[in-house]
Amino acid sequence: MTLEPVTADDRAVIATQLGREPRALRAIAARCPSGHPAVVQTNPRLEDGTPFPTLYYLTCPRLAAAISTLETTGVMKDMTERLSSDPDLAEAYQRAHESYLAERDALDPLGTQVTAGGMPGRVKCLHALVAHSLATTPGHNPFGDEALALLTSWPTGDCAAVD
Repeated sequence: MTLEPVTADDRAVIATQLGREPRALRAIAARCPSGHPAVVQTNPRLEDGTPFPTLYYLTCPRLAAAISTLETTGVMKDMTERLSSDPDLAEAYQRAHESYLAERDALDPLGTQVTAGGMPGRVKCLHALVAHSLATTPGHNPFGDEALALLTSWPTGDCAAVD
């Protein structure tokens, strides 16, 4: 994984992508093919000290829209059910959770086992899982990787554009 410093231009693009100023921004964790930020790494606490356990945050509006569409298909329920019937999958998802937790806690221990996307017991938010996959390496988060493989509408066009 290669984290990049956030430039003033990146910050402006992220604000446009989100429709608000970014919070707890730490680094760029992944970029869209257009070169714009797609995933940012955030600090484990907001500027006022409030815990913010989501270490990787998806900013690309086109990718977020594609994932939202995917979530409407019921894929998360299927993924969660597979956790109880596939011990290898459950173990890989547990490892993703532990890695996420260790990386976040190395920055600032929050004293919580909460990570993102429902890890490790369920699949709750594909946005967070895809962000984790894009920020790390293929094979690191099985459900983030699977969701990316199911997408057909990303990446296309100027990912900084908000439709």
